[in-house]
Amino acid sequence: MALIEARNLTLENRLDSVSFKMEPGEMLAVIGPNGAGKSSLLQSLAGLLPTRGDVFLNDTPLTAFTPTDRARQIGYLPQFCDSAWALAVEEIVALGRLPWHDRDVEIIRQAMRETGVEGMAHINQLSGGEQARVWLARVLASTPRVILADEPVANLDLYYQAKIMDILRQHTSEGRGVILAIHDLALAARYCDRFCLLKQGRIHAFGPPEAVLTEAALSDAFSVPIHVDLAHSPPIILPT
Repeated sequence: MALIEARNLTLENRLDSVSFKMEPGEMLAVIGPNGAGKSSLLQSLAGLLPTRGDVFLNDTPLTAFTPTDRARQIGYLPQFCDSAWALAVEEIVALGRLPWHDRDVEIIRQAMRETGVEGMAHINQLSGGEQARVWLARVLASTPRVILADEPVANLDLYYQAKIMDILRQHTSEGRGVILAIHDLALAARYCDRFCLLKQGRIHAFGPPEAVLTEAALSDAFSVPIHVDLAHSPPIILPT
């Protein structure tokens, strides 16, 4: 049984008949050039865009879930988050418990410990990278089956890039899964089980790293010659 499945997702000028399955325990990277449809795909999987086609969660249509049940099953982390108020960090993380109608203090504090935001006061006092970790903690506090994360390491330093990828990797235990849009292909190659390479809204390649992260496929998708050495530790993926 697939954890999440997309069937012919189509959105005008953004997605064109995108279909794939993700199995329980997987971490799937959605990659591709700017404008390829990465963010649109994540939003469609979360049920946030009026996309034609179908999304299934554990073989159940996403449309069959109530908004509350969907929020319990799928945690969505957009690329850009902001707060119009100077909210306390713990209050923001606690928002992740809204679908469960509780305020489980241990779950909230565990999410804060994992993301390194314990002891931080108010969101407006934090750097962009610190704020990004707070918003991830909010998603973790909702304990979803699937996390959809749009560029979760974009504003982070090298230490927290690895830390957040470790957290997302750990989330795939016990039959859960993660789908993330990411530009750092070499970092993704270290953590992700499979890749979905998009080009102009269509799947250009899909599969394990060795099948998708090839010089031919990447060079064609990104319109620039790319050197790939997955045997190197860490992997090397660079334009030439």
